[in-house]
Amino acid sequence: MYPPLSSTTDWRAPLYRQRLPLLLPAFVLLALLVFGHQAMAHGVTDDDKAYLEQISGVHIVSFIYLGAKHMVTGYDHLLFLVGVIFFLYRLKDVGGYVTLFAVGHSITLLSGVLSSTHINPFLIDAIIGFSVVYKGLDNIGALKRVLGFQPDTRAAVLIFGLFHGFGLAAKLQELSLSRDGLVPNIISFNVGVEIGQMCALSMILIAMSFWRRSASFNRQAFNANVVLMICGFVLMGYQLTGYATSNA
Repeated sequence: MYPPLSSTTDWRAPLYRQRLPLLLPAFVLLALLVFGHQAMAHGVTDDDKAYLEQISGVHIVSFIYLGAKHMVTGYDHLLFLVGVIFFLYRLKDVGGYVTLFAVGHSITLLSGVLSSTHINPFLIDAIIGFSVVYKGLDNIGALKRVLGFQPDTRAAVLIFGLFHGFGLAAKLQELSLSRDGLVPNIISFNVGVEIGQMCALSMILIAMSFWRRSASFNRQAFNANVVLMICGFVLMGYQLTGYATSNA
């Protein structure tokens, strides 16, 4: 449950400190619009693509590295994880939810690539953007107020994890990967994704632990989740536009 906002305002605080949380969504949206092409184009770089398409056989270390690199730079996956752990204070709870997410994306990453199941990457990435919006709404209690009940958060994390895995699989399906050594290579890539996820998550948890100790956390938490939702809507809009133009 989202913690109650303070009913009082410290009018002695500098004006910019009072208004900064309200301006954050605008700053984030502006940054995404200005740097949209680079920010939205996360995936396999041209150099990595050229390397992956020219090798054959088992390359465990290389695929672990590429999986970790992909997750660390995977802003959409990380935004969802930020939403998931936003109000989780115990490491046991963090571990439980992150494990559900990992199980979900591991299943569809492996099965999607190995079975050559093709799903339009624009639609998958739009759903991933929606998952960010969903978690922001959930964190501020909007889903319970609108629906009249609290959706099962664990089930939602697992289900969205499945879609995130298809997103990862779609990136690999864009490459002409050799079938020789494909299974151990994809498993290695998935291991790398988990390593990258844990590294990024550790940094996020450290930053949030300091933030949570500040007196401003309860006041800024609502706006932070609004930022998440705006980022998710921008991601959805970008991907749906890409889908529409690619099929025009």
